[in-house]
Parts: sequence; C-alpha cells; structure tokens
Amino acid sequence: MNASALVQKVWNYCHTLRDDGVGYGDYLEQLTYLLFLKMAHEYSQEPYNRDTQVPETHNWATLCNKTGEKLEDHYRHVLKKLGEEPGMLGAIFYKSENKIPDPAKLARIIKMINEENWLGLDSDTKGDLYEGLLQKNAEDTKSGAGQYFTPRAIIDAMMACVRPEPMKTIADPACGTGGFFLSAYHWISKSNLNTRQKKFLRDETFHGNEIVPSTRRLCLMNLFLHNIGDIEGEPEIKRADALLKKPDEQFDYVLANPPFGKKSSMTITNAEGEEDKDALTYERQDFWATTTNKQLNFLQHIVTMLKTTGKAAVVLPDNVLFEGGTGERIRRKWMETCDLHTILRLPTGIFYANGVKANVVFFDSAPRDGKTHTKGIWYYDLRTNKHFTLKQRPLSLNDLQDFIECYNPENRADRKETERFKYFNYEDLIARDKASLDIFWLKDDSLDNLDNLPAPAILQQEIIDHLEAALASFRDVAEGLPEPV
Repeated sequence: MNASALVQKVWNYCHTLRDDGVGYGDYLEQLTYLLFLKMAHEYSQEPYNRDTQVPETHNWATLCNKTGEKLEDHYRHVLKKLGEEPGMLGAIFYKSENKIPDPAKLARIIKMINEENWLGLDSDTKGDLYEGLLQKNAEDTKSGAGQYFTPRAIIDAMMACVRPEPMKTIADPACGTGGFFLSAYHWISKSNLNTRQKKFLRDETFHGNEIVPSTRRLCLMNLFLHNIGDIEGEPEIKRADALLKKPDEQFDYVLANPPFGKKSSMTITNAEGEEDKDALTYERQDFWATTTNKQLNFLQHIVTMLKTTGKAAVVLPDNVLFEGGTGERIRRKWMETCDLHTILRLPTGIFYANGVKANVVFFDSAPRDGKTHTKGIWYYDLRTNKHFTLKQRPLSLNDLQDFIECYNPENRADRKETERFKYFNYEDLIARDKASLDIFWLKDDSLDNLDNLPAPAILQQEIIDHLEAALASFRDVAEGLPEPV
C-alpha cells in the first residue's frame, strides 16, 4: 500500500471519532502512542531482538488481547506507566492520556495498526504517512495546529539556498513538528554518504527545543519514523523554553520559524482558580536588549546559538524589520555583529494564521572583532502583486525557483539585480528612519483598484502591527525618563 492510500486509511478512522468529540489533534496523538508501541514490539522480535525498554506488562501485545472496559482501563495504565520511563519512551508518552472514550473504537484502531508491518515499510513511506497526517491536522484551523506548521515549499527553498553539509550540526529553538529537520535530512541524504556520515546524520546532527509537550511528541515521532534518532536513546528535542538561558553549545546552522505573536507569556492561576497572564521578560546578559517582544528575543537567541562560522535562515514577521525603540537597537547590533545578506519578502495567504506578513532572513555569524559585518542586503520581493491561498492557489517550490536562482547559492558574490531582486548597501539602510529594513520598490497594482485590496484580516493585522510597534517605542521612551521626585 502506498503512502497516500495509507494516509487515507488511517485518517478515515478519524471521521468515526468526530461524533465522540475527538478532534484531529487528539486522534493524531493517540495514533502516535499506538504506532510507537507497535514499532517497539516489532523491534523486540526477530531479526532485531532489541531491548526497547517497554515493560512486558505494558507492551503492544497486552493491548491486542483485551476489549471493552478492560482494554480502556489497561490502555490508561499503559500510558501512565510509559510516561514515567526514561529516554525516548518517556518523552513520547510524557503526560499522555486516553482521548478515545469508546473502547470499541480504540480496539478498531489497534486492529488497523496491528495489520501493518511498520518496520517493513521504508522510512520514506512511513515518513510520508505521518507528514500527511500532520498536514491534515494543520489544515484543521480550529485545532490551532497550523501555527506549528511551516509551508513545505518555503522550508525546501531555504534548504536549497543554505545547502547544509554532512557532519554539521543543525538547530531549531522552536522546532514544532520537525519540518526543518526533515527537509535538511532529505537534502543531506542526497549526498553519497559514508557509514560515519550516515550515523552522524541519524544521531548527532539535529538539536531542537519545543515547549509544547504534545507538539514535541509529534516531532519526536515524525523524526523517528524518518529514521532520525534511536528508540533506545535520549531525544535531542528538549522540552524547554529555549529563551530562558544561554545555549549550552553552538551550532553550524540554525533553521527556524519561531512562533508568531509578539508576547511571551506565562499563565498564573490563583487559589480561586482565576487565571492571569503576565508578560515574560527574558533577562539575558548575552542579549543586546531586554524586551517582551518574543520575535526579537528569538532573533537575539539565534545569534547566540551560532558558531563563529555558523549560518542561519529564519522566518520572521514584518515587525522585526520596522519596530522602533528596542527593535531599532537590536537591528543595528544585528547588522554590525552578523552578515545579514538576504531578505525574502514572503507573500500573504501562505500561513494558517490569518494576516501574517513574514520574511525569510538569511545571515551568517562572524567573529566578534568590533567590525561591521553587513555590507549590504539583497531583497527579493515575492509579495507585491503576488496572490496565494492555502487551497485554491497554494505556494509551491516552483514559485520560489526564481528566488533560489537569484540567491545563487553556489556563488553569492556573483548576484545580479532583477525586477524583484534588489541590493541596498549598509550605509543607506542604517540611515533610514529607525534603521527600518521594511523595504518595497515595486508598484502595488491593488492600490489602483479597490477591488484588489487585501483581505480585511490582513489590513487589520497591519494596523495592529504598526500600533503595537508605536506603543513599544513609547514604552522605551517612558522607561528612559527619570522618576518623578
């Protein structure tokens, strides 16, 4: 059975669960638990005979011989027990719960999974299956899963420009379901790798953080199905807020799409059960500036993650390019400290969050020698007069081919300007108001035709972004004023 047929078969079971109130995300999570247990069971058999650390009293076979309330009760105990185990096992089952209330339907899913020999499927088929499920889950806008899903065309284009090499480390401080890691894995796998390089790719290349436990679980399973990591090893995806402290090590590449939204917040619940949200400000000695703006904090953190020879490609929203006050200070230090060489202005309508206006920024780390390392920035405008939607006109890799050719990854020094690809030198950029990097030069046809105006959600988000940027600038000024006597 091919991957698409498998996806359809596995996904069809979700429709019968919708009537019981089981959402796409919950179903995908339960599939993750059961798929992992089934594959662990297969690993424990001939010819592998591996110790998967799954207790015999809570393994796959114990689920297959029970029905009704006994199955439901035992499944609940299995999830609790395995969540207490160390290593990959405990990471997959951390805080796991049974979300399938009907034991008959749980038994059907177990039977469906038991019919397949999962280790007999190649990693591409297993990986395509799981990525297909993640895509379907992201398309369910009510679940909110789309915020952890970056369009594959963008990731693949970033990879074609950065061209990660074997025996190099790759990090993502907010790795979601692992899309950047998988694209990098496929890119590096195209090389003729020797045994040592293959082992490094599987066990040592990828390092990530994902603060949301359920998303981290999906990421670990996604990587595992693609033969990244080991069932008996410790996962390299940490369950932590990457922004809280200076990274323990530095990496050759950082490829990321940090979460949208400008506030980092923690929820505090008092004794009466009332909730309040406090803005979380990260006090880091290695940051250029202190701010509650999550995007600016991620940018500063990513710079600290890079080796001196490291390279980064990061998706960031427009406000990072134009925000005043702290934003301006960070941009100036960013251009001094790193070689910020390319910005791809992305079109609207390609993310699952409405109204998002974002960019891919490409920059290289550099020695801390007091010199200014950005000499100028090349911009590619893929937004002006470009119209995409998630379903009727989705962005494809073909739409990004011209950008990849203009980027000229084989020789960045030999670039040529085109209608959509322009160069701006450092002196002109730094002289702009607030050192704004929010630059467009093409005539927007929609301004001549009211019928072509952006959707209300996009216009609304633009207004919000600019108002919030202005408020942030006012706060910075207020904080600098002396206290009243």
